Amino acid sequence: MGSQSNETSPSRTAVTSDQVMQVETGGRRPVGAAGVILFVVPLLWSLFQLWIASPLPFIFNFGVFNSTEARSIHLAFATFLAFAAFPMVRGRQVTRVPVYDWVLALAASFSAAYLYIFYSQLATRPGNPSTADLVVALIGLVLLLEATRRALGLPLAIVAMVFIGYAVAGPYMPDVIAHRGASLNKLASHQWLGTEGVFGVALGVSTSFVFLFVLFGALLERAGAGHYFIRVAYALLGHMRGGPAKAAVVSSGLSGVISGSSIANVVTTGTFTIPLMKRVGFPATKAGAIEVAASTNGQLTPPIMGAAAFLMVEYVGIPYLEVIKHAILPALISYVALIYIVHLEACKLRMMGVQRLHKPTLAQRLLNWVVLLIGLIVLTLVVYYGVGLLKVWFGDAASWLLAFLMAIAYVALVAYSTRFPELVDDPDEDLTKLPPAGDTIKSGLYFLLPVMVLVWCLTVERLSPQLSAFWAAMFMVFIVVTQQPLKAFFYRRHGYLAAVRRGVDDLLHALATGGRNMVGIGVATATAGIVVGTVTLTGIGLVMTEFVEFISGGNLMLMLIFTAFICLLLGMGLPTTANYIVVSTLMAPVIVTLGAQHGLVVPLIAVHLFVFYFGILADDTPPVGLAAYAAAAISSADPIRTGIQGFTYDIRTAILPFMFIFNTQLLLIGLTGWVDLAVTVVSAILAMLVFAAATQGYWFTRSRKWESLALVLIAFTLFRPGFWWDMVYPPTLEQPGTVIYQKLDAVAPDEALTLRAAGMSFDGRDMDTYLKFYVPGADTPEERLQAVGLELREDDGRMLVDFVQWGSPAEGAGMSFDWEIVSVLVPQARPPQELVYIPALLLLIFIARGQWRRRTDADRGLVASS
Repeated sequence: MGSQSNETSPSRTAVTSDQVMQVETGGRRPVGAAGVILFVVPLLWSLFQLWIASPLPFIFNFGVFNSTEARSIHLAFATFLAFAAFPMVRGRQVTRVPVYDWVLALAASFSAAYLYIFYSQLATRPGNPSTADLVVALIGLVLLLEATRRALGLPLAIVAMVFIGYAVAGPYMPDVIAHRGASLNKLASHQWLGTEGVFGVALGVSTSFVFLFVLFGALLERAGAGHYFIRVAYALLGHMRGGPAKAAVVSSGLSGVISGSSIANVVTTGTFTIPLMKRVGFPATKAGAIEVAASTNGQLTPPIMGAAAFLMVEYVGIPYLEVIKHAILPALISYVALIYIVHLEACKLRMMGVQRLHKPTLAQRLLNWVVLLIGLIVLTLVVYYGVGLLKVWFGDAASWLLAFLMAIAYVALVAYSTRFPELVDDPDEDLTKLPPAGDTIKSGLYFLLPVMVLVWCLTVERLSPQLSAFWAAMFMVFIVVTQQPLKAFFYRRHGYLAAVRRGVDDLLHALATGGRNMVGIGVATATAGIVVGTVTLTGIGLVMTEFVEFISGGNLMLMLIFTAFICLLLGMGLPTTANYIVVSTLMAPVIVTLGAQHGLVVPLIAVHLFVFYFGILADDTPPVGLAAYAAAAISSADPIRTGIQGFTYDIRTAILPFMFIFNTQLLLIGLTGWVDLAVTVVSAILAMLVFAAATQGYWFTRSRKWESLALVLIAFTLFRPGFWWDMVYPPTLEQPGTVIYQKLDAVAPDEALTLRAAGMSFDGRDMDTYLKFYVPGADTPEERLQAVGLELREDDGRMLVDFVQWGSPAEGAGMSFDWEIVSVLVPQARPPQELVYIPALLLLIFIARGQWRRRTDADRGLVASS
């Protein structure tokens, strides 16, 4: 079985790499002059992106581009490469580029660059485009749709065409979604010649944030960090039951730092882990499905969470660090649960781990972990306070000193790595025995330095994502160029010049790869901008609230299920980024509005993460789950069955968005202190482990049906204790709006106050909704209200809104002049809701005791095979 896996691995790798190449990095591999162009153009694109992200344009006062100009050039590169790198018919003309594709590539590139080339002229005639402007805009829209079809397939192009058709044919639509309609001139001007459509926020995020993170991942991968992460995970976990599968989960999570793509994660880790999983006894379908489930979740893993996470920064209006904070716990519990699912599958299949060369005792393992933990804590404290002291002592010169010290640390770690066997990506390597974990980890510690730089810049220095990614990428450029010469020096090898050339060659190829990897994202964000532009042009966003409320009957849970279904449906053919843009534009405001009308004030970040999660899950949703096809190509299993099995593993991820909509503590929102944080983390992880056992039908032994149902009930209780507690102790009491001034005195500074308000919206609809404000500290209730932008008046026993300040929290929440404050929701004193954990845990102990008694020798691991 092992030899068979080794023999088939190379061919499977080739098939899967070709799939990824076609879907994400360009379908052609031409030779000759065309091959040189398709290498140089993405290389220039990467250099352009590094230039505009750096401080150099402002230092030299040269090459400074505003955001619109940068987006125009960004899309010009993307569309040129889409026509040059992707054939008109997939699988045809793979080694050459026909003349008509060069013509289309130049035309598309010129149309995209039109905003940059004629920026000054366009600025003098806003809203009054010339005939040439409109012709270029219409040609640009058509060519963008064709570029999208080539790079990403028909689904996104069809979605964009539907929205264009809706914008033009508004008067002929059904009454519920009808509008005045837009002429071709207005459509072209709105979508192409401004920043409301194609060149809007989505393309702006792709230009400023996403490219640099994708480039950072390409540099890491070229340097060998991807292979290093896989081998570390395998060395640490391979000895456990189902160890290679657990290594697949961990390495896919680590690969999330490198790639924000499910398919790329499958190819990177799957070619190594899927044959290993099959070798230790996993069926081909389950081996592929585990890799799919792990790889799709890679996009949930901070600090790099895929392009859509950077769009949240703009759409939600919060710093990227806040997005990471809210996403970290769901990502953690999702991966912990998947590792546990793998463990349960291994137990059901009676598997054993791979043999270790050196098996440490329990005392040695505990000592190693304690030393490692203490060492990390000490190192963190030394670095954190040491950097702070250097800034105090050296002022502006501290940055140069820190860069020098980081370079010294890098050289020292490279020298240290040469004391251990060098990691070589050899497909024929014998992996029937595990390599020493310590040596494997130490052989590539320097790969962690750029990741640390990225996290440090994001979390400690609080730099923008763009600048953080720039400095991390520049550090990676230094590593890629120098690691080979340094290793040659420390290994005392000859041929330093050849090592330098290899480092430069690696850098050029990484820059070119980063550019080609961005083609799909670039055209996807531009095309998804058509959807956003249609929403702003037609006002369909206001209509969607009524439409969804009609379909769901006003039931919030049905509305969430409907939204999740739309995400999965669109995601079957759309990239995660485009899926997120479309659904968040249409559905996120609807969920917030309808939730508030029914008494559930949902934070906007929770809604956007809800959409984000289901967009990612679409990557393994049959019948089009591309990640499942990539995994099936490696495992030689049926892709549909692989996708279905992968989705069953991902049910644990699918329930998380529903849980954090109703329990925002899972997003670390509304916590009162460290104790509350600890209880939330422990209960959430335990709940997910219990849910995993329930869905697998196995815990200590095979579960009975009533046990699985009881485990689901326990998991729900641990996830959302308030569901039961609110029935006994209502959390709030509604009091008349006239008591608002008295209640403001009782609200602590920066605590929330929830109001029920009613009035007429700007579009003439009667509204009755709940609004939540965070009230700042002030001397009087009137001043506290003014701080949130409200002035009230009492009229005949009713509290009415007299004034709403523009841009204030009150205006942002939807409050308007002459609305009535119907009631104030006053928090009730009640016992802590966590008391409901006690009966749930007692029931869990009862089930555990029963299963423990029913265990067989095979369940205990005393029998190695079924």
